[in-house]
Amino acid sequence: MSDDAPLKTLTLPFTRGELAWPAGGKVACLRARAGLLLPDGVSAQDIVAEQSYLPHVHALRRGGWQVDGQGAELGGTFDLVLVLPPRQKEEARATFARAVALCAPGGRVVACQHNDEGARSGEADLKALAGLGGSLTKNHCRVFWTAPLHGQHDAALAARWAAADAPRAIAGGRFISRPGVFAWDRIDPASALLVEHLPGKLAGVGADLGAGWGYLSAEVLSRCEKVTRIDLYEAEGRALALARTNLAGFGERAGFHWADVSAGLDGKYDFIVSNPPFHTTNRTGRPELGQSFIKAAADGLRQGGRLLLVANRHLPYEEVLGASFCQIDVLAERDGFKLISAIKAGR
Repeated sequence: MSDDAPLKTLTLPFTRGELAWPAGGKVACLRARAGLLLPDGVSAQDIVAEQSYLPHVHALRRGGWQVDGQGAELGGTFDLVLVLPPRQKEEARATFARAVALCAPGGRVVACQHNDEGARSGEADLKALAGLGGSLTKNHCRVFWTAPLHGQHDAALAARWAAADAPRAIAGGRFISRPGVFAWDRIDPASALLVEHLPGKLAGVGADLGAGWGYLSAEVLSRCEKVTRIDLYEAEGRALALARTNLAGFGERAGFHWADVSAGLDGKYDFIVSNPPFHTTNRTGRPELGQSFIKAAADGLRQGGRLLLVANRHLPYEEVLGASFCQIDVLAERDGFKLISAIKAGR
């Protein structure tokens, strides 16, 4: 990822000689991404990576990393814990707390953030939690680290930050969610628009592409009695774990796939609903992500199957829809969103 500046900067203290890599020690990287610049003599196999976003997991494994994924959290202790903090503040603070807890006696936490993604705030948070040993700036990023830790962190603050990231009830107690997943504390207005116009005649087996914590699928199963099953496809393991809980009451009517939709679907479907992503994890605009969802839907639908797609009004989806679908209609528009219905064309 050539445009991922934090990856270029995270190991700067080691390449500049400010810090020494723990020779023979255990090293972990939280929210790891492929492309990290490693010091001479260090390989990806020397680091245990934690990552729950499947495209990153695939890239890491191709690079030889040991990866824990789908929301699994590392155990044990480490001599060095590298951190690429997420953007969402509560999740980032909980990640710092976990990093400190993972440090063996004498271990150190080293973190890096882009200046436009909360670097100063992140540095202040780590300082409040465990104190700072130093910091450097480069590539419009700030890399900062603790002194060797021997339990001298604020345990009460760490406990509060960990609790702030825990799953909790939202939407009047109907669902649970947690910081860091998409629209974690509310019903996303685009998804709400789709639900308001759900055709009551939806039937058979469907799929929800980019299902998040499960709102769309739950509404489909609640409102459409003739739907026998809906398969949820979601690349973020933290979100999929929430969806499993939120749809537990539907039993076998709900299926769950930790999957990269752009790589294709596992079955053939009578209908598909989707509120696809249109940016990467670092918020870079990527309309081709939504376009890849449309192509996957076209491949995954049976002839005559229906796609219900909600998206920002400005996104350029009509051309890719026209390649595989007929009867393309805008069912509703509101607050900058559009709801599109498209029928998969026959041969």
